[in-house]
Amino acid sequence: MNCKECSIECRKFGKHRNGLQRFHCLQCGRTYTEEHARLFGAMIVPEDKALLAIQLLIEGTSIRSAERITGLHRDTIIRLLVLAGERCIRLMDARMRNLQCERVQSDEIWTFVGKKQRWVRDEDSNEIGDAWVFVAIDADTKLIPTYAVGKRNLATTHAFIGDLKQRLAKRVQLTTDGFRFYVTAVEEHFGAEIDFGQIVKLYGDYGQHDAAGRYSPGPIVEVISKVRQGDPDPRHMSTSFVERQNLTMRMSIRRMTRLTNAFSKKLDNLKAACALHFAYYNFCRIHQTLRVTPAMEAGIADHAWKIRELLQ
Repeated sequence: MNCKECSIECRKFGKHRNGLQRFHCLQCGRTYTEEHARLFGAMIVPEDKALLAIQLLIEGTSIRSAERITGLHRDTIIRLLVLAGERCIRLMDARMRNLQCERVQSDEIWTFVGKKQRWVRDEDSNEIGDAWVFVAIDADTKLIPTYAVGKRNLATTHAFIGDLKQRLAKRVQLTTDGFRFYVTAVEEHFGAEIDFGQIVKLYGDYGQHDAAGRYSPGPIVEVISKVRQGDPDPRHMSTSFVERQNLTMRMSIRRMTRLTNAFSKKLDNLKAACALHFAYYNFCRIHQTLRVTPAMEAGIADHAWKIRELLQ
């Protein structure tokens, strides 16, 4: 490094506390530190540690576990998560267009931000409390064309279905659960250009009336198929694939694990974690039954991406 004042070559002068080389000018006495390497032009973090932290988060590791493994501060890891989430949102928005899906399944999965709904007070932000992730999946390619994070209400349902409509290139068969707001949202955004059905599951109980009953799922006693629009094929009226995706989310997104203190403290962090998960799932993760990524199966990618490609 040359001195900015004297324009002569400086000699090495030890290391900065973050490991960067320092230099000293023998003529004027000034000291300099080499330029910080910025991760994708945004953060001053060693790239190998940053990519390791993101990989750990993708695989379901908690923030503090990633902190212990990588040596990065937890606040830095959260900023990395938000940065990666913003880039994945832009990637999904740009790539998930004109999709040739034929059979789409949709469902919602519950989580919460800050505290559960029963503990929410009037003065709390409207972002606090129960949060739902609406997910759509292509039953053939296992691609996630779109998702939405918000309350389980009419507004979020309309935003989700409207976004799904913009990403599809042709008429599809859509199957959802029995959530009532789907009916009006699908009618408004798709009109008659869809084959729409709902699967309503009725659950029984095991006769448990104590605390153990809270953790034992009730058996399905009846499944009712309802045709809402068009002529859906009854053989493909199912929500099995999207419900399996719900399990993948529970296993891969640590903040969605039940009965832990790893829940989201901010809604933006939850949105970033979901965006990172779905982008990685679509473009990087080899699907076990397909033997390729869902994006490759859908024809919108020609190879399995690396995490660095995902964030660029």
